[in-house]
Amino acid sequence: MVLTAADPLPSLPRRVLVAGVSGSGKTTLAGRIGARLGIPHTELDGLHHGPGWRPRPQFLDDVRTLASGECWVTEWQYAAARPLLTVRADLLVWLDLPFPLTLSRLVVRTVRRRLRREVLWHGNIEPPLHTILTDREHVVRWAIAGRHKLEHRVPATLAEFPHLVGVRLRSRRDVERWVAGLPD
Repeated sequence: MVLTAADPLPSLPRRVLVAGVSGSGKTTLAGRIGARLGIPHTELDGLHHGPGWRPRPQFLDDVRTLASGECWVTEWQYAAARPLLTVRADLLVWLDLPFPLTLSRLVVRTVRRRLRREVLWHGNIEPPLHTILTDREHVVRWAIAGRHKLEHRVPATLAEFPHLVGVRLRSRRDVERWVAGLPD
């Protein structure tokens, strides 16, 4: 079942996933959903990235612990984590915003974080800006390369997990309308 921003949810969600390309606002929306519903939000990047941007060895154990909880909101990312979360989730919110918007947000966020040397997870900071051109794994290049993957992944997942309700939000207006419609 895929709902739009105008459709009411069939039930109050307790375990929520937020999908979207990098820069779409997954973490921001997940935090807003959590605050609105009174459900804790766990940022998956914070569980994944260890010092030096290396994956934390306990990442999947942390995801299993998160997934086993009664109530949570998190981002739907990391191939190894997605199935662990999906099987327990009851709502998948898909931020399917226009790619020029998400790319511009991502570039602005990346440049801002680098120039301000913002400390992210476990002491990490954005790498030098020139690495956008030299590092295949740079978040901007990652977003460009993977921008179409969710077009297939989300519908396939919703078909595979019939218990999972999907909501597809295609614009900033959709996001605001949908969040406003959530119960307090």
